[in-house]
Amino acid sequence: MKCRSLFLFILLITAVIQAGAVPTKLVVRVRGKDAKFIGTNIGGALVIIKNSQTGEVLISGYTEGNSGNTKLLMETAHKRGDRLTDEKTAKFEASLDIKNPVLVDIIVKAPAHLNAGISGSIQAWLIPGKDIDGEGLVIELPGLILDVLNPGLHQILPYQEGKPTEVNLKISLTMLCGCTISKGGTWNADQIEVVGILQKDGKFVEEKKLSLTKQDNIFDVGFTVNGKGSYGFTVYAYDTVTKNTGVNYSYFFVN
Repeated sequence: MKCRSLFLFILLITAVIQAGAVPTKLVVRVRGKDAKFIGTNIGGALVIIKNSQTGEVLISGYTEGNSGNTKLLMETAHKRGDRLTDEKTAKFEASLDIKNPVLVDIIVKAPAHLNAGISGSIQAWLIPGKDIDGEGLVIELPGLILDVLNPGLHQILPYQEGKPTEVNLKISLTMLCGCTISKGGTWNADQIEVVGILQKDGKFVEEKKLSLTKQDNIFDVGFTVNGKGSYGFTVYAYDTVTKNTGVNYSYFFVN
């Protein structure tokens, strides 16, 4: 009896070893903290799937699709098991041919903005033929997209002897999903501090708070610059409720 059991076990192992690779689906979604999913409208989120043991990149690509249903995601209470996405919600879908279970590193970076890109990662076991689809694996990233609109990078502003130079600092601020920040809106500008710090030759000069303009997402404030030189702005945004943050820089000259 023992010999028969051993024989059957050997046959099973041999069958597993000889079996071909099995296509296995993996769906990855990337969501901004206190926001929606990162999809096509913001350039997608980069997804890299690696073999955790060898470091080999198995597949990579970008999430595609829309950012999801605002009312469902941001205004509706959920209970365990509730589906928050559909087939149109942004995702990266991979099909991997694997013979044996493999532990993978799933690394994401979003959005496709130089100064706003935030990275995150998780690990998961993939089992041949056992799809991870539907909602898939959801990775949440914190942050805000902050772009300096004015002054332009390395812009030269004219200097007039005896007159101060007026500089309008203007920025665009959105959620990581590209969602709108507005006064009293779903993403409320009133709870976000936006501050510009002026420097000259790398030394602190002054800081001021920016205010939301009549246009959603756009904040500005005026600065007065005295004298020629190399100047720069460090601008940060801080959500006092969710603790989301965003930072960007701009450098200009007065000459």
